[in-house]
Amino acid sequence: MINTEQTLEQLQQLKLFGMAQAYGTTLALPSHELPTAHELMARLVEAEHLSRTHQRTQMYLKLSNLRYDAVLEQVQCSPLRNITRDQILALADCTFLQRAENILITGPTGCGKSYLACAFGRQACTLGHKVLYLGMNRFTEKLSLAKIEGSYVKLLNYIEKIPLIIIDDFGLVPLENNTRTALLQLLEDRYGKRSTIITSQLPVNKWYQYINEPTLADAIMDRLSGSVHRFELKGESMRRKTLEKN
Repeated sequence: MINTEQTLEQLQQLKLFGMAQAYGTTLALPSHELPTAHELMARLVEAEHLSRTHQRTQMYLKLSNLRYDAVLEQVQCSPLRNITRDQILALADCTFLQRAENILITGPTGCGKSYLACAFGRQACTLGHKVLYLGMNRFTEKLSLAKIEGSYVKLLNYIEKIPLIIIDDFGLVPLENNTRTALLQLLEDRYGKRSTIITSQLPVNKWYQYINEPTLADAIMDRLSGSVHRFELKGESMRRKTLEKN
């Protein structure tokens, strides 16, 4: 005779938590609603698959350190903001990652650049891709600390392997030469293999001036602009609107 409690314990021991939950739910059904053996197997496998997908997504989201818990469905699209739902949907399947395409998001402060970038990041995590969010200030701090600790190369190698990185608030603080060099090295390593999202208050045509070193600026912009999607957001500050409503 089958010992259902023992089966449940064994599923837990094997860390088949999705199967265990689905099996426990099945055991609670009336006898006339019990599935056939084939149906039960299909349900258990599907439950385990969904459970593992959820666990993976939660792990990727935690490791990504995204600034906002943003979702693409909540991005406000309108002519006034210069963004359409079609633009969002065209990238929502994240196949741009397979093509190693970049996304550049520009616009005035508070217009939703970081939110949009994080929404793409969350979507990528949901679809099984690792993501890393880097605010420009924190990125600079990480580089400086890595130089001191002797882990500079290790840090760049780690970032290079992430399918999608988000560099937020590019252009807010002056670039030191070490940061310029690191940025070029990172983009060079990722070129044609990985995707990068960059947000900035500066229009893209001002980035050369911001980088402030012609040779490095040419090299950096060349690696960013090869396969790129552009969002030039407009409109009033979303944060200011939220504060006024409250």
